[in-house]
Amino acid sequence: MSIARTLAGFLCDAAYTDLSSQSTDHAAMLIASTIASAAAGRDITSASIIRELVMERGGWPDGTVWFAHGVKLPVINAARANALMSDAAASDDSDLRNITHAGTPLTSATLATAEKTGASGKDVLAAIVLGYEAAGRIGASITPGYRRRGFHACIIAIFSSAVAMGKLLGQDEVQMASTLALSATSIGGLVAAGNETVSREYYAGLATMLGMEAALAAHRGFAGEERVFEMPGGFCETYGAPEAGGDEISTGIVKEMGDEWDIVTDMAIKLVPGSHFNHATAEAAANAARKGNITPDEVAKIIMSRPGTTTFSGPLHPRNLIDMAHSTAYFLAASVADHDFNWSHATQEKIDDPTIHQLIDKTEVGPEPTENLTAYRQGAAVTIETTDGRSFSDTVLVPKGAGCRGINWSDVDAKYRYLTPAALGSAEVEESLKVIHDFAQLSSVTDLMILLQ
Repeated sequence: MSIARTLAGFLCDAAYTDLSSQSTDHAAMLIASTIASAAAGRDITSASIIRELVMERGGWPDGTVWFAHGVKLPVINAARANALMSDAAASDDSDLRNITHAGTPLTSATLATAEKTGASGKDVLAAIVLGYEAAGRIGASITPGYRRRGFHACIIAIFSSAVAMGKLLGQDEVQMASTLALSATSIGGLVAAGNETVSREYYAGLATMLGMEAALAAHRGFAGEERVFEMPGGFCETYGAPEAGGDEISTGIVKEMGDEWDIVTDMAIKLVPGSHFNHATAEAAANAARKGNITPDEVAKIIMSRPGTTTFSGPLHPRNLIDMAHSTAYFLAASVADHDFNWSHATQEKIDDPTIHQLIDKTEVGPEPTENLTAYRQGAAVTIETTDGRSFSDTVLVPKGAGCRGINWSDVDAKYRYLTPAALGSAEVEESLKVIHDFAQLSSVTDLMILLQ
């Protein structure tokens, strides 16, 4: 049996009652996180452009465009517009193994599809858990090879939206196998273009739209090449490790299915803005600064060490939100300057802060760690050296908001209450958050969609 058919059988058979309570709780948290990020990104130019384009096209009113005063569009177009908003703000989630932002296309596609099909809250939560699982398993099979070859993680994220939609459409394993197979050959993206430009959110829209297109086509009987993952020249060999062969590396996709859930073990919700690659770095820098009660004028050097890093990623001196999201030097300097890194550091006022830019010039990359390397999950060690010869260090192995570290509803609630008022009134913020907390009890998603208009 092919990898696609084996995985499809597992995804089709799995029901809400088969999932751990922690996995479905994380799915509800992911809904809150994605909506919050979308609110923050609603008025960003890239998101506005795509929203205007899909609204001009019109179509059957099946899915709500969030924060658009009741506008409804065909599900794929609504989901694409919503995904652009979330990804544009760079405040959503990541799979820590590869920094794939699967939650944005997954949540956008699932809620739009559920609105059309009338799916219950439990159906939605199950689809989210399984969509994250599929993307995580397939993504792990080609990590880190795909990135070394220059491909963007949208080639992984597409599986989340595709599988979730297929699940809510009630696909059988033949249809789901084709959904997976078509998704594997439907999208392309270059990491060089997506890292520091608005191409990143464009990719998120494509991962949403094309994954849903694959699911709809497969549901109608369009057959994909089921051997696409393991065959020579197929998905795993092309994106992963050609020297190993697709058949060898693809088998991990279907090992130990159901033993644990990726949304618990590998998902991390962003509790501060920007690339997850920099979150633990910022936390370690702030911790070190607080240990020494260090003021900016006392800093001689800020030294970061992490496995595999010899130079800083992203722009050294950011000028805008996109630059900030990927500037490791900014995360270090801002965290030392303010003894914290939070949502305010995505504002233009902070991005332009002269004190932070002065500290950026004192940042540098130190020697890579040599011990306990497997424990670093986007983690980092930071040392601050002062002008009077003192030194303070801290290491954070896993960023806050990671499932493996534990995600607290209080942190997700704080994020929601900070970001969502950019698009909703205070009453709608609180009412929608309550609905999300009780998501498993919903008979449909209608109540939430009304509050997001």
